[in-house]
Amino acid sequence: MEKSTVYFTNFRCAPGTNRMEKMQRLAIAAGIKNIDFEGKFVAIKMHFGELGNLAFLRPNYAKALVDIIKEQGGMPFLTDCNTLYPGSRKNALEHLECAQLNGFWPMTTGAQVLIADGLRGTDEMEVPVKNGELCKTAKIGRAIMDADIVISLTHFKGHEMTGFGGALKNLGMGSGSRAGKMDQHCDGKPVFDADACRGCRRCARACGSDAISYVNNKAVVDYSLCKGCGRCIGVCSFDAISAPNDSSNANLCRKIAEYAQAVCQDRPHFHIALMQEMSPNCDCHAENDVAILPDIGIFASFDPVALDQACADAALAAAPNPGSQLSDNLSSEGWVCHHDNFLDSNPNIAWKETLEQGEKIGLGTRSYELKVLK
Repeated sequence: MEKSTVYFTNFRCAPGTNRMEKMQRLAIAAGIKNIDFEGKFVAIKMHFGELGNLAFLRPNYAKALVDIIKEQGGMPFLTDCNTLYPGSRKNALEHLECAQLNGFWPMTTGAQVLIADGLRGTDEMEVPVKNGELCKTAKIGRAIMDADIVISLTHFKGHEMTGFGGALKNLGMGSGSRAGKMDQHCDGKPVFDADACRGCRRCARACGSDAISYVNNKAVVDYSLCKGCGRCIGVCSFDAISAPNDSSNANLCRKIAEYAQAVCQDRPHFHIALMQEMSPNCDCHAENDVAILPDIGIFASFDPVALDQACADAALAAAPNPGSQLSDNLSSEGWVCHHDNFLDSNPNIAWKETLEQGEKIGLGTRSYELKVLK
């Protein structure tokens, strides 16, 4: 496979310009206007940030991207899917409120916000995965699959399970419905906490397998019937049901790449990533720690694998920020240095597998040419 082209610009802004304009110029140089947007629905896949987290991308960046798409005749919308775990984004109503509180309104971004997998995270399409090995099909939020074009707008940051969260994770894990996230996160089935169960029977009504019954007003699951779809997790208001998270990190990373393939295949796609405020953990946290690395810049490409590889290479070459989790680990007594900023920040991760699997199944290439714009 030939090298892909990845475009880069730093965050330096002379008087009279700003980061949003630099991002627009970069996207145009990378060829975003070569996509036929006229009359097309355009899903801008991004992360609206968990409440309490302040490292997520500001709405201003979404507005800059929306403006380009609208100028080309496209109909963009901002989108994400509900979370598998409890938090402020576990159903569409709370997710929309979270997005609004974090600044994502039509009046600030110029685009509507759609939660792609619906009210309870069950509105999905099952999509065959081209060359999929671990996932023959992927369960993707319906609104994302209904779009004609998909664009990822990604905050590149550290991650406690996958090493980093880049374009592939934004697309793969982020576009999965609740059942899709369950597929990626674990090879097991939900765990029920009898002490937390209130006997409301909501989970039994949501179960499509008739696997949940009640004994002494407490939910009991028949694992011979349970398909591990995770729908019961989303409807429980008392956090009495959880995912076991027993899939290895390596398999998790490979599944993410295969889900990203399902999102991108057979339609135009384009990718932008901003390396700023790179906290050690995901924006799904209700807080953000000190950034592990300094702000680096903006990347854009038609190839999400090459984009993530370029971002990863830039992160590996950067010096750790003083006072961060990464620098604290490196200076702690007895620490065995991995010479890898991702592993030295979160040592129990397997980040390369995402890129390797993405390349293996034909989503993109890890070989790239970097074109630098000032």
